[in-house]
Amino acid sequence: MAKTKYHLHLKGYVGGYDFDSDYVDYVLNRNPDTEVHVLIDSLGGSLATALSIVAAFRNHANVHVHFVGMNASAATIASLGAKHVSIDSSAMYLVHKCSVEFFRWASANSDKLADIIKEAKQIKSDLEKMDANVAQMYATKCRKSQEELLALMKKGGWLTAQEALEWGFVDEITDYEEDAAPVITDSIAADMGAAGIPVPSQLAKEQPTTLITRFIEALTNIFKSNPNAQSDMNPNKQSQQQQLDGQQAYTPETVEAQHRAAMAAKDREITTLKAEIKALKKAPGASTSHVVEDEKKENKENQSPAEDYCDTYNKAKALFVALG
Repeated sequence: MAKTKYHLHLKGYVGGYDFDSDYVDYVLNRNPDTEVHVLIDSLGGSLATALSIVAAFRNHANVHVHFVGMNASAATIASLGAKHVSIDSSAMYLVHKCSVEFFRWASANSDKLADIIKEAKQIKSDLEKMDANVAQMYATKCRKSQEELLALMKKGGWLTAQEALEWGFVDEITDYEEDAAPVITDSIAADMGAAGIPVPSQLAKEQPTTLITRFIEALTNIFKSNPNAQSDMNPNKQSQQQQLDGQQAYTPETVEAQHRAAMAAKDREITTLKAEIKALKKAPGASTSHVVEDEKKENKENQSPAEDYCDTYNKAKALFVALG
């Protein structure tokens, strides 16, 4: 079977540069009377972005979504506005309850604790409303009760493609692979663990194979983290531990070390030049009595900074002697 030509590839963090609602709107607006095919491969992210994409798909009314790899959380919600949803036979699917970061590291008296408790209760209330809303959206797609979907979200756990079809999250399973089989990198495993998403033990771990891939992944995870977002389904808490075939890890620490080494080399060069200039200052000046501005031009292309300085210094000194 021929591969589908996709108008959109939505991968990575929902709400990040590669899973952005503005870009979804842009592509849909350019194809108003076309059947738009969307490939999704994501572990989730921002609920707000997912809801925006749901509305965009629904308003377009002719969007077909296909899942490959491992899809969870906001990535699954984003598909709910599509006309048709399919899943690759090797892909996996996960729904779970909404979550936000909540952390306090400080001493507190009774009044402060009361404020924290009040804040926590408000967050809990907001999350319960989000869960109810998402469960109803799933229930409409699956044609099951909201209570059944809330129970599944509370339980969590990965669904195979067949289980996702039986629940009604998808409409079709494809018997061919349109993308690589799902794998788990160390950074993905860290994200999943931070969000309380179980890691399937049967899937092999695999590291990215290129330095640029690792660099882009690191930047993506730095900028996608938003601890103040109250609607993140899967907040980022990962730390990058990247290695390229035994080469030095490309981390902020190694970049800083490289910058320090470069600056040290520049410092040594400057010190050498200063020593040369100091020696030149002690040398006797040229015995000229006048300076002619239109004298024969010298070829300075091969002069070092020290030689150029010496030339300028001697001319200035000669001018001073002539005027004195």
